[in-house]
Amino acid sequence: MIRVLLIDDSPIVLHMLQRLLSRSPEIQVVGTAANGKEGLDLIPALNPDVICTDLHMPVMNGLEFTREVMAKYPRPILVISVSVEADSPNVFKLLEAGAVDVFTKPRAIQDANSDKLADALARRIRILSGVRVFRRSNAANYQPPPSPIIPHRSRSSLRIVIIGASTGGPQALRDILSRLPASFPLPIVCVQHIGSSFLSGMVAWLADACQLTVRKATQGETPQAGTVYFAPEDAHLEFDANGRFQLTMAPPADGHRPSVTVTMRAAARSFGGTTAGVLLSGMGRDGADGMASIAAAGGITLAQDEASSVVYGMPREAMALGAVQYSLSLEQIAPTLEELVNNGNIAGPDRKGRSSYDK
Repeated sequence: MIRVLLIDDSPIVLHMLQRLLSRSPEIQVVGTAANGKEGLDLIPALNPDVICTDLHMPVMNGLEFTREVMAKYPRPILVISVSVEADSPNVFKLLEAGAVDVFTKPRAIQDANSDKLADALARRIRILSGVRVFRRSNAANYQPPPSPIIPHRSRSSLRIVIIGASTGGPQALRDILSRLPASFPLPIVCVQHIGSSFLSGMVAWLADACQLTVRKATQGETPQAGTVYFAPEDAHLEFDANGRFQLTMAPPADGHRPSVTVTMRAAARSFGGTTAGVLLSGMGRDGADGMASIAAAGGITLAQDEASSVVYGMPREAMALGAVQYSLSLEQIAPTLEELVNNGNIAGPDRKGRSSYDK
């Protein structure tokens, strides 16, 4: 049994969440609380495997609660929020504090009878129940592991970076993107599995921590260096024959739209060996086949290693296909991307001052 503690100041929401979870025989709601203080007091006796908490609550809000849990009783926390767009960046502060994932709160009493919502919530909790909660060392003498030595490439220079992520991805993306300088000379295209109501907030949260420009991709746009683009809600992000963004409504791939594999395959078709693919923490196998396409096209593939992944699912599947050239800790990924572009692996300007990406 997966033991779950629910925390929300709305009795109606607590009732709806209990109704949704009652459909899963392997999940047991062991307690409920109306605020973070009540929830914190219950943890020692209830010993939950997963905690679900709201953000806005009286007495002790979700952010204060998450910090206290991570300091005293570390375990996986799922943030369940209505995610009003203006508040979305605040939701992601809980991820900074140690929460693992976010889920959209049911808005109406009829949602308590939704099979789709019940299945999605139960699946998320099952994933989190297997998460190993860890915090990066804050010791003054902590040194990240050295980046691997990337040999100078004799083949085509890099023109674009594609990053795919799922559970644990927002935190990993923030770590990587915040380390890259504003002068990073390639466009970065990201596909993150996340509820559509949270995407705008995540983009704002990442933009606040990055020197690079961070925004959603738009139809027909040409990706520009020094900009991070995210696949928009409920659309696959591909590229046309000229390398411009193409949003499509093709069926989900590996259960997702947007899909990491769809974007990576499109990049491999459009940019071939000038593509770098990065696969981060996440459940499932989305991205594995996409990484294989990039590798087959002659590109470079990097994946987050098991020790630093919140969920080592997607990278493991790519490793099993032999599609990963470099398995790296989270701390190694940004320096390695810089090494790739500083080691003669980026297309330089031609006589007219254009980079090969702009041709």
